[in-house]
Amino acid sequence: MSRNAQNSLRGIELLSSLTPDELAAVEKNCSWKSYSAQEQIIDRQSDAQDIFFIVSGRTRVILYSLSGREVTLDDLDAGSYFGELAAIDNQPRSTSVMALTDTMVAALAPSQFMETLKSHPDISLKVMKRLAWVIRTSNERIMDLSTLGANNRVHAELLRQAKLSMTGDEGFAVISPIPVHSDIASRVSTTRETVARVLSNLTRQGIIERQKTSLLIRDLNRLQEMVEDVRGE
Repeated sequence: MSRNAQNSLRGIELLSSLTPDELAAVEKNCSWKSYSAQEQIIDRQSDAQDIFFIVSGRTRVILYSLSGREVTLDDLDAGSYFGELAAIDNQPRSTSVMALTDTMVAALAPSQFMETLKSHPDISLKVMKRLAWVIRTSNERIMDLSTLGANNRVHAELLRQAKLSMTGDEGFAVISPIPVHSDIASRVSTTRETVARVLSNLTRQGIIERQKTSLLIRDLNRLQEMVEDVRGE
């Protein structure tokens, strides 16, 4: 794909410390590709080792069980990146990634990515901090899957999403857009029917309220208590 005005890495937070000339050099070494919604970008166990910068759009990091069940690990927006593990250790991909919306990515070869890390310690530190966050998040998820029942895992996922959308300590939060049942089920390893039942129960208790385009967590403190009581926190 030829480079054009849209092919810019200015919005990539990881590279925000680069000078305009340094950023232009990285852009020159990237290959650019557009993907349609639901199109796969990388496949787990693929030998490709490029790192991908999300220029526009939204992507989902997923795993598939042997039975074909989809497990969602994370959603990544424009400005984020993925594929750093394979670029660093030269091993096959550990996850699959698909486009949730029309998406443009810039792929950088692992050798060039490693040169960037060596030349810019601040970028290396950002990568290390993100990997530390991934490990901590994975540990929490493993603990929840091992110790919480399906209903409690749905509560915990709602609480996680609510905390991401909070702007203060008002005791409520608005999750927008409304979480799709199948997405929540994929994140907490349960069924859509279980998610629907849990949300219905929370609605009857006055803890959540479905609005036109969002989900209102009316009693965030109560939802947190429900999760902490089971976790023993």
